[in-house]
Amino acid sequence: MRASRTLSSRGINMNTNVNTETNSHPLDRCSGVELEAAVALLKQSGNLSEEAYFANGFADEPDKEVVLGFKAGTPFERVIRLIGHDPKQKQSFDARVSLTKNELVQFLWIEDGQAAVTGVDVIKSIKLLHKNSDWLEAMSKRGIEDLSLVHVEPWVAGRRPEGMSANARAFSAIFFLHKELEDNHYARPVEGLIAHVDVDSDQVIIEDHGVVPIPEDDGEYAANRVQSLRQDLKPLEITQPEGPSFEVEGQVIKWQKWKMHVSVNPVEGLVLHDVRYDDDGNDRPILYRASLSDMVVPYGDSSPMHNWKHALDSGETNMGHGANSLSLGCDCLGEIYYFDNTILKANGEAQEVKNVICLHEEDYGVLWKHTNMMLEKPIPEVRRSRRLVVSCFHTVGNYEYGFYWYFYQDGTIQMEVKLTGHIGASVVPDGIGTDTSPMVAPMISSPIHQHLFCFRLDFNLDGAQNTVCETNVEALPVGPDNPLNSGFRAVTTPFKSESEAKREVDPMKSRSWKVINAAVRNQVDQPVGYKLLPQSSPVLLSGDESLPAKRGAFAKHNLWVTPYQSDELYADAGPFSNLHSGGAGLPAYTSKDRAIDDTDLVVWHTFGVTHVPRPEDWPIMPVEYAGFTLLPVGFFDQNPALDVPPPSKACHD
Repeated sequence: MRASRTLSSRGINMNTNVNTETNSHPLDRCSGVELEAAVALLKQSGNLSEEAYFANGFADEPDKEVVLGFKAGTPFERVIRLIGHDPKQKQSFDARVSLTKNELVQFLWIEDGQAAVTGVDVIKSIKLLHKNSDWLEAMSKRGIEDLSLVHVEPWVAGRRPEGMSANARAFSAIFFLHKELEDNHYARPVEGLIAHVDVDSDQVIIEDHGVVPIPEDDGEYAANRVQSLRQDLKPLEITQPEGPSFEVEGQVIKWQKWKMHVSVNPVEGLVLHDVRYDDDGNDRPILYRASLSDMVVPYGDSSPMHNWKHALDSGETNMGHGANSLSLGCDCLGEIYYFDNTILKANGEAQEVKNVICLHEEDYGVLWKHTNMMLEKPIPEVRRSRRLVVSCFHTVGNYEYGFYWYFYQDGTIQMEVKLTGHIGASVVPDGIGTDTSPMVAPMISSPIHQHLFCFRLDFNLDGAQNTVCETNVEALPVGPDNPLNSGFRAVTTPFKSESEAKREVDPMKSRSWKVINAAVRNQVDQPVGYKLLPQSSPVLLSGDESLPAKRGAFAKHNLWVTPYQSDELYADAGPFSNLHSGGAGLPAYTSKDRAIDDTDLVVWHTFGVTHVPRPEDWPIMPVEYAGFTLLPVGFFDQNPALDVPPPSKACHD
């Protein structure tokens, strides 16, 4: 994004008396005291009006060298980043406050893009509509008199409608009608009506495409509102009499030779730092940082109710602020450890959110097995697989996203995204759907759309000097080396530059990508490596000149690789993606076509689903899965799970 008015590094000094020595590690989450102290410093600086409000606040991560070289007890600078919006200025701001130096060290007005949507924006949008004569008339035309039954859902607009200011803080609201306030409002869309609201200027523009009947079916899903529940489901209980196998100290987890630091960022959600594996006493780094960078949800239906939608759900809506307070037995099952989080509310006050990260372990079937049939009495050697689960669940409007990191005893790492919630809905009185919006219920169609996630994977594979290679499997040509015409081979090619590394998934070639450290060799003299094994994933289907393609360009490729830069954290405009014109993030980073071989590098992997809705997705969508796997390839000298003990007792007598 473009920004202006940078405060000098000397900053503005105020006395807040915050003890920064209470933090034991540079990556520790913010305390409420820290956030509110930073807010106080910023407010006292005079940069903001009294109307300003906050979108988020979080600890600004120190340089990688500081974190990796940190020793317990070593002092470090604690910087809090504060992001928000000032209606009087009609701009969003980005500030950094050093609690260590007790000063405001940077302040920027953002020229392109705005801070994420907040509760202030939602509430003001609703209030403006309730006193807007055009909106009231549109409701009356539809026979809606009790406005308390109208659910107003302001969407991040992605653009400003004609007639609205070029710097408007714009939202596009759609509507649903309750029969009673506890029911499923998504079952009754108010079709044909969109309200565009500028919460800075109070301008409202009504877009009315005509009155359409509102469905009567209830579309209920809550346990106390469905007709009946199954009666034959027996209890399933997970018990660990001796407790779980993991250890937790602060935000650091140790389990089965794995070690990592976990946290929740307001923009990215669940973040892993410094993922390591203890290889027979050798502490081996694998990932320095791993997180969702952003995602885009483009809609494929040409209906005016949906054709503008392309939510960037991480940067535009603060994915981390939507993290659920998880419930034992529903979200997580077994012996659970929870991590809490602290967020910054719009008014500058801190709020503690309990149980946002769930940590537990699961049995995962067979890890490995073989029966030696040559023995007189064949006895199978079998090991049970256990995996560590680090997870968060987020609500973003009508959708839920679960992000699950799995760590396995054989060195495998897996990311699984669980998608559920409510699908978008259109009213179709004649019951005839289209190929862009198929029918899912009587009078209800649902637009086809995509969910494309871009994960930022900052590798540190046995050190910072890494290279990315692509492996394709191809048939061997007929010849002396392939006399039966049955052979095929794996061909591996290293990437030298950013342009070479813009790649797509190809299941026909069993394509995968591998990060290697050429300076570290295994016992068969291969460079140690980890393979990124993608799913069969689409890329962005919206046209190149469309807003989704400009603002969510990271989704045009399944793979990007960049050299590490501390300020290149986001695949797009990050915390200022809201109403950004596009071109930020990966397109800008890679425009110089920098070298990426044998260097400190970052892998960006975009994956997801193209969702063609079906009746079974109504009224609530069963979980759909997307993700990727990181597999050790020559990182170990042999199967690292040989030392997993057999079950302590026979599985069946």
